[in-house]
Amino acid sequence: MNVLIISWSGDNESVALVTKAIEAKGGKAYRFDTDLYPTQLMMSAGYEGNKRTLRLKGEQMDLDLAQDIDAIWYRRLRIGQEIPQEINKQLYMASVEESKKTFAGMLGSMKKFTLDPYHKVRHTENKQLQLQIAAELGLDIPRTLFTNDAEAVKEFYHRVKAPLITKMQHSFAVYDKEGRENVVFTNEITEEHLEDLEGLDVCPMTFQEKVDKKVELRITIVGDQVFAAAVDSSVSELSKTDWRRDGVGLENAWKPYNLPPEVEAKLLKLMDELGLNYGAADVIVTHDERYVFLEVNPAGEFFWLDKLFDRQISEALANVLLDKAPRRTNNIQMLAEA
Repeated sequence: MNVLIISWSGDNESVALVTKAIEAKGGKAYRFDTDLYPTQLMMSAGYEGNKRTLRLKGEQMDLDLAQDIDAIWYRRLRIGQEIPQEINKQLYMASVEESKKTFAGMLGSMKKFTLDPYHKVRHTENKQLQLQIAAELGLDIPRTLFTNDAEAVKEFYHRVKAPLITKMQHSFAVYDKEGRENVVFTNEITEEHLEDLEGLDVCPMTFQEKVDKKVELRITIVGDQVFAAAVDSSVSELSKTDWRRDGVGLENAWKPYNLPPEVEAKLLKLMDELGLNYGAADVIVTHDERYVFLEVNPAGEFFWLDKLFDRQISEALANVLLDKAPRRTNNIQMLAEA
C-alpha cells in the first residue's frame, strides 16, 4: 500500500518515524510538502466525461494520485507559503486562495482513507464540543467559561471560588519588533487581573478553574491503542502552570502511565464520538485521584513520546494507515477551507 503524507518542509521527525514504520511493513510513503505548492510542486486535475486524471509532480516524484495512493496521513498545511509576498497584494491573496481551493479539490476528490480528514480535524478542534461530549460520557471536566464579557469573568471567578487559569482555544505566537516568537501559554488569573480585562472586547478567551495537579498526562490515541505518559510539571517553576513552557527541559521526565480501564474506555468512546483515528488528549490527575479531561488535539504532537514507548506510536499510525489495525472509517474529504 502507498501512503501520501500531507506535511511541510519544516515538519519534525514524526514524518520520518512513520515513514520508516510504513516501509518496514512493506508499504511506501510519499511526502507532499504543502509549503512547496504551487511554487515547486505541480498538481493537475483533469475531468473529461468519466475520465479523471489527478497528477502530482515534483523534482523527485510523479504520481497519479487516483491510482498510486491508498491512504492519506494529514499532518500539517502550509499552502502558498513560498508565493512571493512582494507581488501585488491583491494578486498575492488571489494566488494563495486559488492554490488552497485547488489543493482542497484534489484532497476532496481522492476518496481514500484519511487519518484524519481535514474537515474532521478542524471540526473536532472545537474545545466547547469536546468538553460537552466528554461530560456526556462521564469524564470529569473543569468548570470552564468561554467569553469576551469582563463582567461574566468576574462573576465566574467569585462563583468558582478557586484560582483560575486563562488560555486560548488555538495555538499561536506573537512576534515582537525584532521578529522574535512569543508563544501564548496558559496563565494563572488572580483577583488583581480582574481589574484589567479590557482586551476581552477585541478577543474572547477561555477561563477555567485551576485543577490541583498530581501529574499531567499526555494520552496519545491511535485507532484503538492508547499510550498514556505522565509528567510532574511542578518540578519546574517555569512549567507548573503550563508544561509546554519547559517542554524541552521536561522531555526526559515523561514516564509511561497505567490508566484506569474505565478512563481509557471513556477516552476511546470520545474518539468514537468525534470520529477520529488519532488524538493527543491532555488529562490532569489530581491529588485525590480524579482524572480531569482538558482537551484532545486531533493533530497533536507525539514524537518525543514515541521513544518512551519503543516507537509503538509510529508503529500504530503505520498499521492504521496500511489497514493492518482497526480504523474508524471516514467519509470523502470535504475540505471546505484550507
